[in-house]
Amino acid sequence: MSKRAKLATLVVAGIMPVVAGAAPASAAVTPKRSCPVDYGVRITSHTTYRIPASGAYFKDGPGGTISASVTRASTITYSLSTSLEVSASYLFASAKASVSGSITKSVAVTTGHSYAHDIHAHKYGNLQYGSNGFKVGWESNRTNPNCSVTVLASGTAKLPATSVGWHYWETSS
Repeated sequence: MSKRAKLATLVVAGIMPVVAGAAPASAAVTPKRSCPVDYGVRITSHTTYRIPASGAYFKDGPGGTISASVTRASTITYSLSTSLEVSASYLFASAKASVSGSITKSVAVTTGHSYAHDIHAHKYGNLQYGSNGFKVGWESNRTNPNCSVTVLASGTAKLPATSVGWHYWETSS
């Protein structure tokens, strides 16, 4: 049998002949990637969100002027929606880094802040004191040894910021 026929028989049989000087097949294979297992929280979205202070809502009219002042202190705290336990510390650190450095777990509404606004004729003026915070979407994730990422939980959180003040709007009734 000729060399060519022997080679064809080996190839058809699925046996690869070893050629002198050729590198072993394992040398051509790239090693698998490996990542350390890690856990984190990623902020997926954010929008500004007004978080009202309890008991600080006023309505006046029709027409005239509305004025109000904060006469008592209260605290606005965060709220978190989730289907799984997630560390609030990770969430806050992630949100502060990617959304705003002013995000906080709670903010005290201070006394002595007054506000006045003219109300258009035939309208009612509304005033509400609160925090100019953020509503953030988040997900808790794990980096796996094969470098893929698994989402463990996700949800939304309403996070107050250190900026507080009055919000005014008008209504027909």
